[in-house]
Amino acid sequence: MSLTNCRFYEEKFPEIESFVMVNVKQIAEMGAYVKLLEYDNIDGMILLSELSRRRIRSIQKLIRVGRNEVVVVLRVDKEKGYIDLSKRRVSPEDIIKCEERYNKSKMVHSIMRHVAEKTNTPLEELYTDIGWPLNKKYGHAVDAFKLSITNPNVWDEVTFKSPSIKEELQSYISKRLTPQPTKVRADVEVTCFGYEGIDAIKAALRTAEAQSNEEAQVNVRLVSPPLYVFTSQTLDKSIGIKVLEDAIKAADASIRAAGGVCVVKMAPKAVTENDDAELQALMDKRERENQEVSGDEDDSASDDGVVAVDD
Repeated sequence: MSLTNCRFYEEKFPEIESFVMVNVKQIAEMGAYVKLLEYDNIDGMILLSELSRRRIRSIQKLIRVGRNEVVVVLRVDKEKGYIDLSKRRVSPEDIIKCEERYNKSKMVHSIMRHVAEKTNTPLEELYTDIGWPLNKKYGHAVDAFKLSITNPNVWDEVTFKSPSIKEELQSYISKRLTPQPTKVRADVEVTCFGYEGIDAIKAALRTAEAQSNEEAQVNVRLVSPPLYVFTSQTLDKSIGIKVLEDAIKAADASIRAAGGVCVVKMAPKAVTENDDAELQALMDKRERENQEVSGDEDDSASDDGVVAVDD
C-alpha cells in the first residue's frame, strides 16, 4: 500500500447517478478523458453527446484540459474499469454540493497524507482505521476532525495502531483546522469645534469602545487628527462588522449631541496583514512628522486638536 495515494472514500468506484469531481486530461473525437480525483485518479470518460444540452460548435469552449469539472456517473464497469460520465446532466445546485463535499474531502486527504508521511503508515491503512469509520459516524471525517479540537472524546471510538499516529493527527488537525480570528477595521473622522470639542471627541470615542461585547472587542486608535481607526478581532467576520457598525453609530450620536461630526472614511470590513502594515506605516510617518514639529508639545497638541483615547 502507498504512503501517499488512496481514494477518498471506502467504495473503490462511485455509485451510478452520484456526482464526482474530475480533472480533464485529454480531449478526443469521442469526448474527454478524465481522472476521478476522489477515487485515486481512476480513468473516466465524458462522451461527446454528454458534454452539453446544446449543439456543440466548439468543444474547447465547453471543456478544457487541466480543468476540474463536476460530472454525474452514468455507467460503471468494475471489471474493465470503464466509467462513463456526463457534464450536461449536472445542474448548478449539483455543482455547489459536489464542490463542497470535494473540498472537505480534500482537506481530510491532506491531513491524512501528512500523518502517513510523518508516521510512515500506508495511507489506505489510516483511512481504514480512521477516515472511513468517521465518515460513517459523523457524515464526514472533517466534521469529526473539527469537533475533536474541543471534544477529544471523538477519538475514543477510533483504533490507533500506535500512539504516534494519534499524536501527529491531533497536532496537525489543531494547526490546520483551529479557527483563526479575523481582524475587522473601519476608518472614521471625528471632529468637534465647539467649546468642549476635545472632551466631546474623547467621550464619543469612549462611547464607541463601550460597544464591545464578549464576542468582539472594539479598539480605537488615533492615526492623525481627525482620523481614527476602529478595530475588532473575532472568529466570525459578520459579528466583527456588526460591532464596529454599532460603535460608529454610538460615536456619531455622541459627537452630534455636542455639535460635532462623525464621517466614515472606510466602512467596517475584514482586513489583511498588508492592510495592517500600510496603516502602521502611515501611523509611524505621522508620528515622525509630529516629533519634527518644534515648540511646546502641550501647546501644539491643543492647537492641532490631537485626541488620544486613554488605555
